[in-house]
Amino acid sequence: MEHAVISEEYCSEQGRELTVRKTSLFAQGDGFAVYDHCTGELVFRVDMYPAVSGELVLMNPVGAPILTVRKKRPSLHHRWEGFAGERVEGQNQKPLFTVRRSSIFGGDRAGIVVEVHGGVGPTEAETEYRIEGSFSQRCCKVLFEGTASKGEAASLVAEIKRKVDPDAHVMLGKDVFSLFLAPHFDAAFAMGLVLVLDQICGDESDVAVEEIDPNTASLAGDHHVRVNGGILDEHPSELVIYIFSFFLVWNAFYCGEFC
Repeated sequence: MEHAVISEEYCSEQGRELTVRKTSLFAQGDGFAVYDHCTGELVFRVDMYPAVSGELVLMNPVGAPILTVRKKRPSLHHRWEGFAGERVEGQNQKPLFTVRRSSIFGGDRAGIVVEVHGGVGPTEAETEYRIEGSFSQRCCKVLFEGTASKGEAASLVAEIKRKVDPDAHVMLGKDVFSLFLAPHFDAAFAMGLVLVLDQICGDESDVAVEEIDPNTASLAGDHHVRVNGGILDEHPSELVIYIFSFFLVWNAFYCGEFC
């Protein structure tokens, strides 16, 4: 099945791996360079991030615009829209797709919903994708959920992973990562999603939070509590004593100063 959202030109019959690299780590206008993993050829590029306009333009290697993603304001769900080519202010351009958080809570853990707008009229069903995982940890999946009228099952169409140096067998930094594409999936559309994810989730905490199984967790065990970047290895009862002691000290100081 073809998943051509931008163009069939960016769909490959075979599965594909792209190497995505941030071109600047410290400047205000970070960009991206995207290479084919097998050939090393430049596939896409994003030269800069305009801080004011809220628009990012995905281009081909020679600088021709392929896709523009724009933040829609105001939006509690961090809603972004994708337009074919270069979006022109004042023109009534309809978005090809919309990306939003499924919930305003949960940070990077909240799921991302992608709606691809196809056809015209109320009878035309929208195609949906779902993004699961943590982009800030460079570990997430894009799932195709099909159209409600067709009742299609969800299938994996793209995946973002940390990149490993094949020679040194060392995991690279988060500024370089791999984008795996299923056969016939639109690479330009996938990169559009990466741009939006980087804006929505890129500044989330890099600290991995340990999942606790409620069926096996016990209050008698040790727990880690993070305070101002440090970690207190405390039992729950000791943690309560710590908090209570802190309150007593603060209260004594406050009364000594102002009572």
